[in-house]
Amino acid sequence: MIPLGSALALILIGILVLWISRRIQRATGLPTGRVVYADTSQWQRTESPMISQRWRLVGRPDYVVSRGREVIPVEVKSGRRPDPPYKSHLLQLAAYCLLVEEWAGRRPSYGLLRYDDAVVEVPFDDALRRRVIEMLAEMRRAAEYIDVPRSHDDPARCRACGVRYACDQRLAGETG
Repeated sequence: MIPLGSALALILIGILVLWISRRIQRATGLPTGRVVYADTSQWQRTESPMISQRWRLVGRPDYVVSRGREVIPVEVKSGRRPDPPYKSHLLQLAAYCLLVEEWAGRRPSYGLLRYDDAVVEVPFDDALRRRVIEMLAEMRRAAEYIDVPRSHDDPARCRACGVRYACDQRLAGETG
């Protein structure tokens, strides 16, 4: 039989471990539940991306968390939360919601954008679903053209662009 002092010590250690694990979970910004898909260096590398034949879409959400029958895609962004979140962040998360819908066989009711300082819950409602489907169609139409004009006037986007070295539409002062 375990002495009373040892039993109390084990109980206190258990409570401490539970408290620490809940703090870590809150710090990640992930909802409670089971991580069923992960594509970050902090977890195991995912074997393959999610693929939707219906939407002709391929992608890797950072996480998908399962809570009962709910599936929740989570996209992790570096930096502070913009207010409101960038349209590109919302549409990327919505695209992941489409992928998760096909992958899990059920539509997520929302997704999460995780920033360094906040977590934003984004409802995956009919309006956002339509927006991302329309954007996918627009991107396919644009892909048919050889010369697609720059869609912004933001020097920071030009500096961060992966193809600025070959772009003839760079903003003034942005070099490749």
